[in-house]
Amino acid sequence: MADRFFCPELCDTQEPSLTGAEAHHLLHVMRGKVGDEVLLFDGQGHQSTATIAKCGRSEVLLTVGPVEQVSREPRIAITLGVALPKGDRQKWMVEKLTEIGVATLVPLTTEHSVADLRGKSLEKLERAVVEACKQCGRNQLMQITPPRPFGEFIASVDSGTKCIAHPVGRSLSQFGLSAATEFAAAIGPEGGFSDSEVALANEHGWQSMCLGASILRIETAAIAVAAVVTSSCSVES
Repeated sequence: MADRFFCPELCDTQEPSLTGAEAHHLLHVMRGKVGDEVLLFDGQGHQSTATIAKCGRSEVLLTVGPVEQVSREPRIAITLGVALPKGDRQKWMVEKLTEIGVATLVPLTTEHSVADLRGKSLEKLERAVVEACKQCGRNQLMQITPPRPFGEFIASVDSGTKCIAHPVGRSLSQFGLSAATEFAAAIGPEGGFSDSEVALANEHGWQSMCLGASILRIETAAIAVAAVVTSSCSVES
């Protein structure tokens, strides 16, 4: 497979350009030169083979071939509301959730939250999504929303299977996901969700979900849930 590069303007012009981090990667890491072929994707499900037409110091001009809609998304749309872990664990979690096929990640503010997400931190995680898509072949970017209060997130999800991670609950395998098209899960902080938060979720139709006898890190729980859900359904062709 040709090297992949993120090009949001892929469907807008036959001669798109790469700048910033993507141009740096192509010019200075991959040592791209005029005539080389690369694979572009726009993060919205499209991809195309392109040929380098011109190399500048910090910009690459390309000529694209036919643009294709190529989906590698799971059949079930997964939304995860997660009270983010600290430091580099955030980026690692985002990379893996992107690779697995999560559609939307919602950073949650909860009673026991230990990490915040602002400005540059969000930009870095969005860049991690792009890099993960380049690596795994996914053409659709995982969306990361601005942080939301727990109660607001719980009330906003009004369809599909809805689960909140809690030590007292059913196994995820018991939720009958084989026919589901939408799935949402809430993953709590290191101190877990408070009793009032669990009660609020239950009032809004969220079911308690147990992830086993072990105490899992935030990122481990999120990745485990996403992997189980995607493995329960086939991938669209």
